Amino acid sequence: MPVIEDAKELQGDLTRLRHDLHRHPEIGLHLPRTQEKVLQALDGLPFEITLGKETTSVTAVLRGGKAAAGTTGTQRPAVLLRADMDGLPVQEKTGVEFSSQADGAMHACGHDLHTSMLAGAATLLAEKQHQLQGDVVLMFQPGEEGCDGASYMIREGVLDAAGTRVQAAYGMHVFSSLEPHGTFCTKPGVMLSASDGLEVTVLGAGGHGSAPHAAKDPVTVAAEMVTALQVMVTRQFNMFDPVVLSVGVLHAGTKRNIIPETARIEATVRTFSEASRLRMMEAVPRLLKGIAAAHGVEVHVDYQEEYPLTITNEDETHTAEKVISGLFGERRLSRWATPLSGSEDFSRVLAEVPGTFVGLSAVAPGGDPATSPFNHSPYATFDDGVLADGAALYAELATSRLATLAAAA
Repeated sequence: MPVIEDAKELQGDLTRLRHDLHRHPEIGLHLPRTQEKVLQALDGLPFEITLGKETTSVTAVLRGGKAAAGTTGTQRPAVLLRADMDGLPVQEKTGVEFSSQADGAMHACGHDLHTSMLAGAATLLAEKQHQLQGDVVLMFQPGEEGCDGASYMIREGVLDAAGTRVQAAYGMHVFSSLEPHGTFCTKPGVMLSASDGLEVTVLGAGGHGSAPHAAKDPVTVAAEMVTALQVMVTRQFNMFDPVVLSVGVLHAGTKRNIIPETARIEATVRTFSEASRLRMMEAVPRLLKGIAAAHGVEVHVDYQEEYPLTITNEDETHTAEKVISGLFGERRLSRWATPLSGSEDFSRVLAEVPGTFVGLSAVAPGGDPATSPFNHSPYATFDDGVLADGAALYAELATSRLATLAAAA
C-alpha cells in the first residue's frame, strides 16, 4: 500500500493528538506534558529514545532492517526529520471546539501539527522498518519560538544520535495563509531571513513636564531614534538585499506631566544576507549613539544575535520536490521566488548538515490565503486535513533518501 494511503488510515489518531496538544499548549524549553504525549505516541514502536537533559526534547532513532550487511553505526546512512513542539504566549480567539485551555498560551504557529505529523511518520516508518536502508533520527524539539531549542539539541548530540552524523535533514512548517490549501512550498538557497533582537535604553534626566529645559527628555530622543532607524534602512541598504526593522516596544513614563528618566525601545531585525546582517550590527549602535550624543543623553544598545539565515541545500531541495511531486502531483508544489521574512532555528541544523525546509499550507479548503490570519495571530487556524499528507511526506523523504544514500555508498 502506498505511504499516503497508510497515512490516511492514521488521520483520526493524528487529529486527536493534534487537538489534545492544541488544548494544552506549553511555551519555551520545558514542555513536560507535550513530551509525555510524544512518548505515548512512540510507545511500542522500535525506536531508541533519548530525552533531553537541558530541555524536554525527544530524540528517537529507528534502525533500518535493510542496511548493507556488516555495516556498523558509523557506516550506516542516517537521515533526520525534525518537528518543533512549543506554543506561543498568545491568547487564542479562534473559537474552535478544541481551543487552548491555557490562559495566555496558544499553538498559533502550528507546532501542534508538526508534532502530530512527525508522530505519524514514526508509525509509518516503524511499519516499514525492514525496508529502510539506513537509520532515521526523529528530532522532537522544544523552544523554537525565540529560545533556540535546536542549539540545545545539537549540543546534546541529536545530529550524531544514530552513531554517525546524519547525511540529510528535513523540516516542515505549516502556514495558516500565503498559499492555497495543501500546497507544499520550497526554495533552494536562502529561504528564511536571519532574525536578531534590539533592546535600547535611553538614559535622560527626569523632571516636570512644564519645564523640559530643566530635564533631559528621553522620550523625544527615543521617538527620533525610531524614525531614524527606518530612514537608515532605506538610505544605507540596497533595496534588493532588504532589511526589515520593526519596533514592537516603545515604553516610557508613568504620568503625562512627568518627564521620565528613561525610555525603552525593543525591535526585531530581519536580514537576508550575512553581509547586511553584519552591517546592521555596526550601523544600528553607531546611529543610536550619535543621536543620543546630539541630545546630551546616554544610551545603552543591546544588539542580540538570534537565528541565522535558513539556507536550504539545492540538491536536498530538489530531492524533496521530487518526493512531493511523486506523492501528490506537481500541482501541489510551489517554488518560492523570494525568501520569507520569518526566521527558524532549524537554520542551526541546516548549517551543520545538508537538508531542506518545506512549507505546507493548512489554510481551510476553499479559504482565501490572501486574507486568512497569518501564523502568530490569535485568530490563526490550521486545517487538520493536512496531517496525513505531512506524515506521509516525512516518512517518504526518509525512506527514499536512505535508499539513494545506500546506493551511493
